Amino acid sequence: MPIYNAYEVTQSAVHELLKYNHSDHVLLINDASTDQRIMNLFDQLPESWDVINNENNLGFVKTANIGLKQTKNHTILLNSDTLVTPNWLQRFEQMIGAVERLGTATPWSNNAEICSLPQTLKPNPIPQNLNRLAGELVSKHHPVYPELPTAVGFCMLISSQAKKQVGYFDESTFGWGYGEENDYSLRVSANGLRNVLVDNCYVAHIGNQSFKEKKLQPDENTMNRLLQKHPQYHEYIQKFIENDPLSELRHSIIDKITTF
Repeated sequence: MPIYNAYEVTQSAVHELLKYNHSDHVLLINDASTDQRIMNLFDQLPESWDVINNENNLGFVKTANIGLKQTKNHTILLNSDTLVTPNWLQRFEQMIGAVERLGTATPWSNNAEICSLPQTLKPNPIPQNLNRLAGELVSKHHPVYPELPTAVGFCMLISSQAKKQVGYFDESTFGWGYGEENDYSLRVSANGLRNVLVDNCYVAHIGNQSFKEKKLQPDENTMNRLLQKHPQYHEYIQKFIENDPLSELRHSIIDKITTF
């Protein structure tokens, strides 16, 4: 989890991880936050957790790569403005055992572009009862792990095979952030690996908190950087949006679940 200021949401994110992943290996990377309260979050963490403090502010992409390079195994990159839910990690583990040629994986969320529920491609309110939603998604829906054109970086598994074949995020092109996960996902596909949706897992996402501190947001330059590397990107994504292959799956889940 890369961290830069945004204390309130980061505190909530860490609190939820402590609740559900106390004994798992969690790596928090403080990207030279200027809010001194951030350091207080690192007091009395579990022994299985680690903290890295960057001496200088490197930006999201470089900080994310630092974390991804700590192990050659599968890694989940989790933003500091997320709220995990009960057994979310077990849903990823279940998916790993079921999906061949795994490159990246992304769960459902309220605010995750093509992985948004109940309405796609827009921010939805965070459900009032996340625990109940997560439980219903597991008990009432059998996962099929459909293909995605791109992962969504708020909560993104990068497989060990992807690290081996594709490498890491492109720091020189995508700088402080935005677009790096789209580029990475296209490179994953080009290497014969798959980007999939963990369709029985839900992680809430507040959105754009650390980037807001730096007054960063996606703009025309973001798309231009992507198109310079992948001229077909816009047409590729537009075709996915128009065909909306997740529509039937979304509506099936919405019909079964009462907590959106």
